[in-house]
Amino acid sequence: MARVKRGTKRRARRKKILRRTKGFFLTKSKLYQSAQEAVNRAERFSFRDRRVRKRQFRKLWIQRIGAAARNAGMSYSTLMHGLKAAGVDIDRKMLSDIAVKDAAGFTQLAEQAKASLAAAKAKA
Repeated sequence: MARVKRGTKRRARRKKILRRTKGFFLTKSKLYQSAQEAVNRAERFSFRDRRVRKRQFRKLWIQRIGAAARNAGMSYSTLMHGLKAAGVDIDRKMLSDIAVKDAAGFTQLAEQAKASLAAAKAKA
């Protein structure tokens, strides 16, 4: 049976890893073993942090909505409860965008939430 040396296959596999480490520091971008470890680590972080990014953005949106709600004279939770009771179906991303870019529009939404809560309280 013929001896297999894997010249081109091995080189191609190593070059693929080394291309992915462009810009890494010192041996992590030059030596195959270090580069392979760095790529594996980077892939783990990128996989994890794609989910973490979603959490961080949701936290940011809630903080922005909460700050705008306090300016309108209510807490975040009462605002969200009032909007739900009023039947306003708007997600936190859009609500925070309105709070940042359109203060008058957000104030109208807050007033709508207050009125809905007052009506619910009067009914009970």
